[in-house]
Amino acid sequence: MSRQTTVTITDVAREAGVALGSVSNAFNHPDKVRPETLARIREAADRLGYAPNQSARMLAGGKNRLFGLILPSLDHGVSLQIANGANAEARKHGYGLLIATAQTDEEIAHRYRDYFMGTQTAGILMQPPAVLNWQPPAHPPRIPLAFLDIQCDVPGHFVAADNFALGELLARHAFKSGAQRVAIIGKPSLNRLVLRVKGMEHAFTTESDCAFEVVEEGAWNSAHDGLDLGRRLAERPEDTRPDFIIALTDTLATGAISGVRAAGLRVPGDIRVAGCDGNPLAWTGPVPLTTIAPIGYELGRRGVHQLIAQIEEEPEHEPENHQELVRPFLLARASTGMNRSDDFADPDIDISGYL
Repeated sequence: MSRQTTVTITDVAREAGVALGSVSNAFNHPDKVRPETLARIREAADRLGYAPNQSARMLAGGKNRLFGLILPSLDHGVSLQIANGANAEARKHGYGLLIATAQTDEEIAHRYRDYFMGTQTAGILMQPPAVLNWQPPAHPPRIPLAFLDIQCDVPGHFVAADNFALGELLARHAFKSGAQRVAIIGKPSLNRLVLRVKGMEHAFTTESDCAFEVVEEGAWNSAHDGLDLGRRLAERPEDTRPDFIIALTDTLATGAISGVRAAGLRVPGDIRVAGCDGNPLAWTGPVPLTTIAPIGYELGRRGVHQLIAQIEEEPEHEPENHQELVRPFLLARASTGMNRSDDFADPDIDISGYL
């Protein structure tokens, strides 16, 4: 049969030598069809060039078993981890995942959201763009929706790393490893970075006598800024330079390591350096970086859980805030003096699934 001819489900049934209902089940409820029959039907459909009409299926009262995921970009490890975690969890529950990238443009993100709504996807996951004081839309779509990698106290569903606890964890690692003077580097230009700084300040002021300073310089995604800051800090007189640098992101931290070394000092021998966000794409420097274990996979996985919960539960009369925070854990490595055998990982979590 020519591919230019409209192929129907009846044609597929005739070609495969099965009943019409078997073909319908093959595309809508494949678990109800014997594997050998399913293979024969799919082979016949491929041979004829048949594809199910999803619009007709929706009009007939069918359910779309797809989630949409909107990411600001795919040039950061957290976004890639989110996609992997969401895809794995969606498949586990019988859903597919469509991924769209908005090129850090909020208008493009809105267009993708409208597209997913128009195709009646079962739910939408969104990672907001990296901007300060981001807020969800005032009138969210009437469809299961969850926002990832953002802490927010307004009505809606949100999943994020506990960035305050993350900051506390890095600060404790610094002063428990013997640091006397700590420099925290990076512009707190995003909500999550602000929370990290607050967590560090809280731990330093309430739990230790370690001196610390916050150097509000360096774009979160600029290794070059990190290099400049690391070199400048390393060139200070020995009695005033920090012996430990905490960068608000791994990208800044990798640059800082290069800057310290460019000034003729050693990492970790003279200055120890740690990052904050578990971004494997930034782990390209000469010294393995101490940071937070990658957490994006878990954000994507729990985001799918929130969508499924919205699908299965009765709609609420009054909107509520559903904020789920993911506990961070430390990945201590050579940049802060930890040998490979000393690497710490929570025994309850398999880190290989996060990378």
